[in-house]
Amino acid sequence: MLPNRMQLSKTVEEQLKKLKGSTGITPNVSARIAFFRSIESDYTYQPEIAYKLDGSLVLDKFTWLGKTQLVTELLLKQKYPELEGKGLQTAWASHVEHGISSLRNVKSLHKFTYNVK
Repeated sequence: MLPNRMQLSKTVEEQLKKLKGSTGITPNVSARIAFFRSIESDYTYQPEIAYKLDGSLVLDKFTWLGKTQLVTELLLKQKYPELEGKGLQTAWASHVEHGISSLRNVKSLHKFTYNVK
């Protein structure tokens, strides 16, 4: 199960804030979209590779995940059954980073919705 307080890397956090500036979509919503885009791809988090969770935006699990909380946790547990707590959070953050890579340069809400299709 994911911890109650979660954060991302500083780089991803900045990308989410920049995306909010150009589209108006809040970082928690765009993080959810990025996570599911990454899960749909073939990306797999590598626990042996160090991953920093050094962002300053520390939010509770419900704010980050909203109504997708249960599905997000089930998908993570299915994909990474050996991980718990902080390790699972790091996997989630890694998937958000992977998923946001294709959306971070979107300049408008119209282009964002087009890219999410």
